[in-house]
Amino acid sequence: MRVALYGRVSTTDKGQDPEMQLRGLREYCQRGGWEITGEYVDTGESGAKDSRPELNRLLTDAHKRKFDVVVVWRFDRFACPVSHLLKALETFQSLGVEFVSYNESVDTSTPMGRMVYTILGAVAERERELIRDRVRAGVRNARAKGKKLGRPKVAIAPAAVASLRAAGHSYRAVAAALGVSVGSIHAVQQSL
Repeated sequence: MRVALYGRVSTTDKGQDPEMQLRGLREYCQRGGWEITGEYVDTGESGAKDSRPELNRLLTDAHKRKFDVVVVWRFDRFACPVSHLLKALETFQSLGVEFVSYNESVDTSTPMGRMVYTILGAVAERERELIRDRVRAGVRNARAKGKKLGRPKVAIAPAAVASLRAAGHSYRAVAAALGVSVGSIHAVQQSL
C-alpha cells in the first residue's frame, strides 16, 4: 500500500512542530507494512484555508495516482471546517484514494470509516445551512435597524476626473490619485 502522510501546524513561533505528528504516522505505517511515498507538511498555515501549498501538492499527486492512502494525525490537522474535509474526502473517493485519520481511528476503506464519512457529509450540510441561516438573519436584522448594506458610495468629482484626463493621465493613474476603482473612473468619464 502506497501512503502519503499529511501534517500541518498553524504557527511556527509557539513551539509547534509537525515532527510529532509525522513520527507517529511513520510508526503507524511501518506497523502496517505500508510504503510511505511522500510527506506533505504545511507549517504556519490555517486549517480553515482550503488552499495551502502542501495540501495543493498532495491533491495534485492524488490525481496523478502517486499513492493509495492519505494518512493524517487528526481531522483538524487536515481541515478545520467539516465542509473542507468533506470536499477533500469526496475528491479522494472519486480517485480511489482512501483516507485514514490516526487519532480518530477512521479508515474510509472499512465499513465503519465509510459510515463516519457519511455522517461527516450530513454534518457539513447542516453546517452550510446554519451559516446560510445566520447570514440571512443578520441581513434582516441590519435592514430592520435601518443600516445600509454593501459598499459605501464614494463621491467622485467629475471635474477632477476631466482635469486629470485632460492632463494626459491614464484611467489607472486617475483612479489611484482619487482613491477609487478604474471602473468608477470609466463610469464618470462616460457620464461627462
